[in-house]
Amino acid sequence: MNSEVQCVESWLVPQTQHSDEPTRMRAAEYVRMSTDHQRYSTENQAEAIRHYAAARGFSIVRTYADEGKSGLRIDGRDALKRLIDDVSAGVADYQAILVYDVSRWGHFQDADESAYYEYICRRAGIAVHYLTRSPEIMPLVS
Repeated sequence: MNSEVQCVESWLVPQTQHSDEPTRMRAAEYVRMSTDHQRYSTENQAEAIRHYAAARGFSIVRTYADEGKSGLRIDGRDALKRLIDDVSAGVADYQAILVYDVSRWGHFQDADESAYYEYICRRAGIAVHYLTRSPEIMPLVS
């Protein structure tokens, strides 16, 4: 069997955990960049999220990325819509969502809208973690 098939099969088959390995929580990452904030590039956010995930026992299994999108509205943010749809439909294969900071989730004109999307996730048993709310996370630099 070639390695490509093995990789696909291992993705489809639940992995067994060895007793000496810590259990890792499955997580999705959500990254968003508006065109005018290069310091918040999706690559920079993803790197910070990966460090956070490794330090806290998360395994990133899904990435949702909106590039060049304003955070004021959900219109045009196809990745965030897909994330909310996956969570709402019960097909999300993760227990947490990691986001660099709350402004990447969105600074909606109506603050309740942002809270509503987070509530949808929480109601489904999926916590949203904002890295910059953790004291040891350093802000991205220009």
